[in-house]
Amino acid sequence: MRYRKLGDTGLNISEIGFGTIPVLQGSVPVLPDYFNLSMEEALGVMEHAYLLGCNLYDTAIVPEYGDAEIKLGKFAAIVGRDKIIISDKARFYDGNEMYRAVETSCENLGTNPDLYFVHQVDGEHEQETFGRGGALEALGELKAERKIRYTGIASHYYDILLKGARDARVDVLQGSGNLLERGMLDRLREETLFRGKGFLVNKVYAAGLLPARFSVRTLIGSVLAYPVSGVLIGLGTREQVEEAMGWDTAKRKDALPAFEEVLSVLEKEYAPIPCDRCQRCVCPYGTEIHTLFRQYQYFHLGKDFWALKKLGLGIAESAGKCRKCIGMPCMDMCPRKIRIPKEIQKIERLVAEHPISSRGCHGF
Repeated sequence: MRYRKLGDTGLNISEIGFGTIPVLQGSVPVLPDYFNLSMEEALGVMEHAYLLGCNLYDTAIVPEYGDAEIKLGKFAAIVGRDKIIISDKARFYDGNEMYRAVETSCENLGTNPDLYFVHQVDGEHEQETFGRGGALEALGELKAERKIRYTGIASHYYDILLKGARDARVDVLQGSGNLLERGMLDRLREETLFRGKGFLVNKVYAAGLLPARFSVRTLIGSVLAYPVSGVLIGLGTREQVEEAMGWDTAKRKDALPAFEEVLSVLEKEYAPIPCDRCQRCVCPYGTEIHTLFRQYQYFHLGKDFWALKKLGLGIAESAGKCRKCIGMPCMDMCPRKIRIPKEIQKIERLVAEHPISSRGCHGF
């Protein structure tokens, strides 16, 4: 295991961080169907990672991550609190709610977390999060009171992470990326404002879809080739721990395959949209083009029902507005020159061909 500096925090973290979603129990949306670990089983998996050099463990408040926060607190007490770095988060944007959430997390953990993130900040909650009386202000107060050590912003949106990079109150950032969805990581590498912030990357396996097509070594290495602090990998078995922790750092120079190589692998299964989710395209009607393209990819990669459900929420409206658009500025903004209107019409046809019934089953 190798270690990297977490921005200017003074912490050194393992390149591979332990994501605790797979060790939780509970009826929660993020729970993978194939995991349901007891306390004893979860402690065993977390300890196995620790013995292989992992010192960063990432979780979220109960009930969002089920009982993972409680299990991690138990593990910290067993292994020694000073031996690991705890990263925690909550999806609250109001300062009062965030303050209470952190206090609850401290109770669940039985200790104070090192890092605490405002989780999944998007455009709708950006102003509330960063503004007066918002979640970030609350985290600053909690840091001053030593209930947390460092403040964080977690988001899937580049513009919000960039705002966090500019904000002196933010110590650590958490964003998503992988060898397919690498556009945001490319932009991060070009922007010097990120250099002083710790940066953790999640979704390295793209919701578990990419390991069936690329080796874990390639998936992890491709992200660690960027100037980031570390990656967070959801781990639920000893075998998964060994596979992730055993990544061969000696091959880091060859770790990032060209985007065209990645597409060529996917082309064996379907016709991928050549979008890397750089998020540079801005629709005048507010359509999140990169998100639509992501759901299209995920449909073909195996999350068919989940992707169709997401796409079905607004694809007809988005496609209708796209047909009315005369200027099509999105195409001028796209570095890869994707014929965006054509791809959106294709997604509209996909959803129409595979309707989801009211019973929760898709019609194919």
